[in-house]
This record gives sequence, C-alpha cells and structure tokens, in this order.
Amino acid sequence: MAKIAVLGHGVVGSGVCEVIEENKESITRRAGQPIEVKRILDLRDFDDLPYRDKFTKNIDDILNDDEISIVVEVMGGVSPAFEFTSRALQKGKSVVTSNKELVASKGAQLLALAKENNCNYFFEASVGGGIPIIRPMHLCLAANEIDEIVGILNGTTNFILTKMIRENMEFDTALKLAQDLGYAERNPAADVEGHDACRKICILASLAFGRHVYPQYVQTEGISNITLEDVAYAENWGGVIKLVGEAKRLPGKDTIKCLVSPALIHKESQLANIDDVFNGVLVRGNATGDVVFYGKGAGKLPTASAVVADVIHEAKSFGTSTSLTWADSSENFVEPVEALCEAFYVRLFGASRAQIEEAFGAVQFLSRAGAEADESAFVIKPQPVQKTLDALKTLEDAGVRVCTKIRVADC
Repeated sequence: MAKIAVLGHGVVGSGVCEVIEENKESITRRAGQPIEVKRILDLRDFDDLPYRDKFTKNIDDILNDDEISIVVEVMGGVSPAFEFTSRALQKGKSVVTSNKELVASKGAQLLALAKENNCNYFFEASVGGGIPIIRPMHLCLAANEIDEIVGILNGTTNFILTKMIRENMEFDTALKLAQDLGYAERNPAADVEGHDACRKICILASLAFGRHVYPQYVQTEGISNITLEDVAYAENWGGVIKLVGEAKRLPGKDTIKCLVSPALIHKESQLANIDDVFNGVLVRGNATGDVVFYGKGAGKLPTASAVVADVIHEAKSFGTSTSLTWADSSENFVEPVEALCEAFYVRLFGASRAQIEEAFGAVQFLSRAGAEADESAFVIKPQPVQKTLDALKTLEDAGVRVCTKIRVADC
C-alpha cells in the first residue's frame, strides 16, 4: 500500500481526497497497489469531515512518518511550499504538485534535489490542470526536437475574450461575469495581466529546451487594454484575439523566444476556436509536426485528476525519472523581445496613410463599422521589434496617439 500526505485542503487538496476515495478500486488496479491518504496538513479545522482524524497542523508529523512515501503539495505560492517540498525530497519522499508558481521559480532546484535522493518531483497539474501535457512532452514526444510551443494557457482570460468576441461585451463587464461565475478571483491580476500564463509557458519551455526559464525574464503583457474596437479590427483581418504564451527555438542561437501577450490569431489556426474557459497547447515537433492538447485548464476535479494521475505514476515508479528534468540557466537564455522579428496590429489616431506608410512601409489597412474619421488600424509585416517601437515613437513625437499594439502570431 502507498500512503500519501496532502499539503493543503483547499479546492484542489479536497478534490484529491475526493478522487482517491471515489475511484479507489480503479486507482488500486492502475497503481498496482492501494493508495491511502494518511495525513492532511492544514491550519484550519475540519470537524465535519469523516476523515477529520487525518488532519495535522505540524509538517513534521508528515516528514517524520516513514510510512508516507508520496507528498502531494497543493498549497500554492512559493513559501512555505518550497521549504516543505525541499524537506520532503531530502527525506526521499516523492512530491506531486499543482503549484505552477513554485515549479516555474524553483523547478530546476527541486528536480535536482529529487534526483539526488532517488525520488521524483511530478507536476502534471501545474500547466494544463486536467489536460495531459507534461508527460506527453517528456515521454510520448521524446523522439522529437520540439521547435515551438504556443498555448492559450489561462481559462479566465480566454473566457473574457470569448465574451468580447461573441457577444460584443466590454472587458470590464466580461471580467465581472467571470468573477460572478467563479472563473476569476476577486483580485484578477494574476490572470488578466498574464502572470499565470507566464508561469505555465516557463514550465513548458524549460521542459522542451532543457534549461530553466525564469518568469522574471519573460516579457508578459495581459489583456486589460484590449477593446471591442480591436476585436472588430481582428475580425476584419480574418482572426481573433487570444492571450498566448509562446516559446520557440531560435535557429543558430543559444537563446529562445519566450513571451506572453495578446495576439491576433488567424481563424484557420487550430487555436483560434478554443473558447470559453478551455485551454489549448500546440506543440510543434520536427517529427510529428503540430500536436494540440485541449481541455479545461483548471477546476477542482480536473486538476485533482491530474494530481492523482501523478500519484499513480509515482506508485509504479522505481527511482527517479530521468526524462523529467532540466538544468539551471542564466537570464541570457531568453532572447530580448526587441531583438525578435514580429508582425504587429496597430490602432492609432491622428496619422495619415502617408505618415503610416512612411513609418512602416507597405501595411495592410483594416476597417470596421463606426470608426472615427482620424482612426487608423493596420497590420505591419514581420520586422525587428525595435524597428517597430522606434517608428511608433516617431509618430507619437509628431502628435499621433497610439492606442493599441498587438502581436500577430504565426501558429
């Protein structure tokens, strides 16, 4: 029998306990042995639960229990989760987590610690919730050189943008609806400003390219400045606006492209029709071509399902995983955005077509119903980002008001 401990009895932690209890027969069959939750760490009291005797407020009750071989960390945040995870790994206890913030900031260190102690650090639930993506990347796609990953990695922002696109709903109204439905937190900054998606693309990029990608070095932009005018122009262009995380191998360089931003995606893209709270990740391998993973990226039971799947995988493992790992790296691993070559959609006021073409060369002008007389929207061909920034600065110095600048994704 594999005995586990759960650190945190919030939404995901309680879901883990629920899934293990409800599916215990099939879990036993798949793991090759029964799996039992022996201890649960939480500072709160849960006197109304049938398993209330399993709770403890002292982490040492778990770390010093030799019967517990797997620790499920679903506390969230970096501290004390990092300290607890480190101590568990040092004790030779494998750790399973859904904590994207911890994996994105400390993954290389914790993976090394697991290897040193012949145990595992598994984190399938940290990126896609219930969508399998980590294990397919390091096992099923192992024969590939992964060239690029592009993903809609946050269900909250995808829901908001879907409402803006389908129902002509203003951003603030769509955000309020997302909060009312429980898709967005009271403080939605982690979602709408792109930080959640940034952590996820960092984890995927680290796994794909073998070196740790730190969130602080990844340019991150959210969706709070997207307007219905931009949505209409995107429609005229032939696409939609999505919040996209992207990581790409740069040929001939020792750096990668890695960023999070709103992007225009053409309607022919496989990612364009991923709507509402669903997530989608496109992985581009040199042997398989494009592979897309799709599903709900969050939620109590989908995330708990991914956590328990990792627990089952660990229960069948012998020693540390050699394929799920990456090395540490310096900040120079991520190419500065200004040095990349990108196409952009731009919306501005107060510039003539002649001024725009003088600044950017030939562009694709867009139209929408009800546009103001001095409003212009257009798509710039791919060129160095710094060149685009310089041209926009020149227009602003001449009195032009630049409202929006959105990347055009090639996916």
